[in-house]
Amino acid sequence: MKMKHGMIDIGSNTMRLVIYENRERKGFKQIENLKVVARLRNYLDNDSLLNEEGIHVLLQTLQTFQIITRHHELTHVSCVATATVRQAKNKEYIVQLVKENTDFSMKILSEYEEAFYGFFAVTNSTSIEEAVTIDIGGGSTELTYFRNRELVEYHSFPFGALSLRLQYVKDHVPTNEERGKIRDFVRSEFQTLSWLKKRYVPIVAIGGSARNLVQLHQSFIQYPLAGVHQYKMAPRDIAQVKTIITPYSYAELQKLEGLSKDRADTIMPAIEVFQALCEVVNAPSFILSRKGLREGVLYKEAHEQSQGTMYPDVVERSFQELVDDFEINPIYVQQVTRTATMLFQHLRVNALPTLTDDDLELLRKGAQVFHLGEYIDSESSSQHTFYLLANRTIDGLTHLERLKLALVASYKGKSTFRQYIEPFREWISKEEQRKLLLVGALLKLATSLNATKRNVVTHIEVKITDTMLTFTLVCNGNYKAEEYQAEKQKKHLEKVLKKPIALNFKYITN
Repeated sequence: MKMKHGMIDIGSNTMRLVIYENRERKGFKQIENLKVVARLRNYLDNDSLLNEEGIHVLLQTLQTFQIITRHHELTHVSCVATATVRQAKNKEYIVQLVKENTDFSMKILSEYEEAFYGFFAVTNSTSIEEAVTIDIGGGSTELTYFRNRELVEYHSFPFGALSLRLQYVKDHVPTNEERGKIRDFVRSEFQTLSWLKKRYVPIVAIGGSARNLVQLHQSFIQYPLAGVHQYKMAPRDIAQVKTIITPYSYAELQKLEGLSKDRADTIMPAIEVFQALCEVVNAPSFILSRKGLREGVLYKEAHEQSQGTMYPDVVERSFQELVDDFEINPIYVQQVTRTATMLFQHLRVNALPTLTDDDLELLRKGAQVFHLGEYIDSESSSQHTFYLLANRTIDGLTHLERLKLALVASYKGKSTFRQYIEPFREWISKEEQRKLLLVGALLKLATSLNATKRNVVTHIEVKITDTMLTFTLVCNGNYKAEEYQAEKQKKHLEKVLKKPIALNFKYITN
């Protein structure tokens, strides 16, 4: 069953309408995304009132969104406002005007709610156990600290990338002196929070400024994978981006690949905020969450409707989506996983003690999506599998974990493996590459042992000597097709293990 859900996010810099399709067991899929750079912060006067021009921009934008929501015949649209409307002294009047002039009921999020929804999006779309989150908008910056995936601390600062520019920057691009003033101010503000200092945990960043920072870094280093969710940078990478773009003029920044034109004047203040936070926290890494406030609201509403777990197994849910999207037979997956696991455990106990539980987990994940590219084209299933898994966002997996999964799930042979890994050789050690080859070869053999999808192989025994391996495969039915395929495919495992393999099939009746 599919249901559409509208989400309007009224920020200080941008207003955005996103329409999601809530698919049973598959989570939320974005089908429309409309952004308007309204810059409501510019219309907040010295008395903290949103002036008439600002209210007109707000209502006009919402009425534009209304055309879209009516076209989609949406029955449920969440409309939330953040810092600028929250800080406006005439906010009650604004809420009433929105109700009278549009289809929407606008909810003004409290500082806690805005911080919580960002945190909730992170814990529902990553596997990170402990971190500091930062969501820097146009007019406020929300920080949280979570441990064991539970919210521990939160704080909202009344400054954002746009308000910092308006306060400290005379022109569009800050001078060295102006950047220094922003840096000193922000650092002093962060240091007022004792729970931030020297925490030494990753920083997970949410929002458009962080996304643009990541896109710039990926562009500068010619990053070979698609996607920004869970992209990981070191603090020195932030400094590198800052060094590169500092000499750029405003006109040059507007044309820079990876940087949205409307953020050309706010990216430098945002980078100063990120750097200051990294220093105060003593963070080892900076990770982007593509999922933020909007998704947090949706996750929370879905949780309240289903009464499911607040913090689900994100990876398990992601793999369920893959299985559903590519129509993978779960019974077939169970048998391949069982067979591959038996082979793996025998090898670990008797020949390869360096294999780890992480290697076993990768094998089991790979079994779930092995050659899923057959869904597109059986003749080129390996290529499609690698591209899809390497470049598709999989919540809960880092980019490196996603690459490893793609390499083992697309395994066709050593030569194609070498072809796929070529752009990423520096990412993975030679020892790790050998393990990936082994896992891929085991999956290849395990699929051949269930060639007819009848779950014929019920038990496996492995005998290992200095010169060869003997696999005794106990079957509960005719195994000729499995024997034929396994004899063809065992060569891949033989090459990795550098030993011949003898396959001994036995039919045993119950």
